[in-house]
Amino acid sequence: MRDIPTRAWALALASSGLQILVFPKAGLYFLGWIAIAPLIYALLRGRGGEGELVDAEGRSLRQFTLWQGFLLAWASGIVWYLGTCYWIYPVMNGYGGLNGIVAALITLGFALYMALHHGVFGLLVVLMARRSSLGNRRPLFLAPFFWVALEFFRDRVIGDPWLPLGGSQVNNVPFARIAEVTGVYGLSFAIMLVNCAFVAAFLLFGRRRINLLVSACAAAIALQMGTFAKAEPFTATRQAVLVQPNVPVLDPAQWTPQYFDQTIGSLTRLSVDEAKKTPTRDGPGLIVWPESPAPFFIDDPRIWPWLSTMARDTNSYLVIGSVGTVPPGSPHAQPDLLNSALVLDPQGRSMGHYDKIHLVPFGEYVPFKNLLFFADKLTREVGDFARGSDRRVFDLNGTKASVVICYESIFPDEVRQFTANGAQVLINISNDGWYGETGAPFQHMQMARMRAIENHRWLLIDTNSGITASIDPYGRVVKAAPRNIRTALTAPFAPELESTFYVRYGDVFAWICVVISILAVFLRIRFRARTMIEARPV
Repeated sequence: MRDIPTRAWALALASSGLQILVFPKAGLYFLGWIAIAPLIYALLRGRGGEGELVDAEGRSLRQFTLWQGFLLAWASGIVWYLGTCYWIYPVMNGYGGLNGIVAALITLGFALYMALHHGVFGLLVVLMARRSSLGNRRPLFLAPFFWVALEFFRDRVIGDPWLPLGGSQVNNVPFARIAEVTGVYGLSFAIMLVNCAFVAAFLLFGRRRINLLVSACAAAIALQMGTFAKAEPFTATRQAVLVQPNVPVLDPAQWTPQYFDQTIGSLTRLSVDEAKKTPTRDGPGLIVWPESPAPFFIDDPRIWPWLSTMARDTNSYLVIGSVGTVPPGSPHAQPDLLNSALVLDPQGRSMGHYDKIHLVPFGEYVPFKNLLFFADKLTREVGDFARGSDRRVFDLNGTKASVVICYESIFPDEVRQFTANGAQVLINISNDGWYGETGAPFQHMQMARMRAIENHRWLLIDTNSGITASIDPYGRVVKAAPRNIRTALTAPFAPELESTFYVRYGDVFAWICVVISILAVFLRIRFRARTMIEARPV
């Protein structure tokens, strides 16, 4: 660490700060075009200081070792994760029942672990630069491929694709529509290209630096100008009532029979009143209740009179966030609870339920809980659920809809599979009340909006305490309810039939980046090994 100059640490931390500002709550997404540039510049500039000898390409003759490159980028990633995912601490401390020290250690451990991806990125950039006859051109060319490959790795292998770089551009409608072809990873790639252009400019000198810097600025401005474009609004042919219960997170013992009846009665009246304000003209309506901390069990006979009556009184389909149970004889042994979305027809009859497939680690299950001393207490506090297995599509009077529960909306390919199965509208029910007023609900919303763009589908987001909204196929918020109040939102939407390239073929672009990254590393290591053998004295 002592061989890494202070300037390099400062640049790496500056990159962390810029990346934090790119995402909600700050949401200064235009900084994304330069957010990674300080880190890449520090990695390529190495230990060379002002006045030290560099070659014609601006490459330092005192490059970092692979370990130094990893360490520098890892530190940058740690700061970024702590700055964006700080909300893990209040969730674990306030709702998980863990004391402050343990909650802080979990938050730090998460950052240390997830930042390894930044560290590997730094290692790969330095690997490509060391003793390269192409100077800094090769790592700058390959850096976007490496970045996308590692984001994709976080998605498919680690299972935590929180805040991909491309997701920051959901408000940039013309640019964001690239995701209809490449998914969010194509946007990340383009943003990284511009970052690398800025790095290339600062590695050059004189007129060449000025020319490339002007070109990089022009590219960033041109791509960002899409935020001022006013695309035509989509025509909404239908509407849904999205109920935002704002139910507090209570201990199960506090849900007395009286409080249970009072709560479900209040939500039913709110739903019926809102549905009758704007009755549908072309068939049954749709009422959605979110995932919530209320103990609405599918097999609880207390809820069925309320739900059946509400469906008939409003002539509406119902999508109700609820808790299911594993059927007797199921291969599931323990746990036996399911995070579910119950669907009823306008006559109040069950059409079945969708059971959440991708559970939240440390929220709905505890990974490696036999190895973690705090696991038993955490599981008791936050729940322990079984996984569903079927990505269902429900026919709601000709409109085919699928329900995505909470955390599932951050996974591009998993949401894509619902659309590939025939979903014409997506419904995302969630309970973001655990996060309070941190940036997490807004970060979650940003990623859900990207799913609307990738799939070219209306997305109805219904949450316990906000954000509850209607999102059009360009990812724009058409209508939203205020946060932290009990209310109902009449949300416009329409079934969409268009199938995007991304829906049909999935993450082809990301896989191409993975293959190119693996080939580049393999060839570099092989070339390096051959060079060392040839240089060995006989």
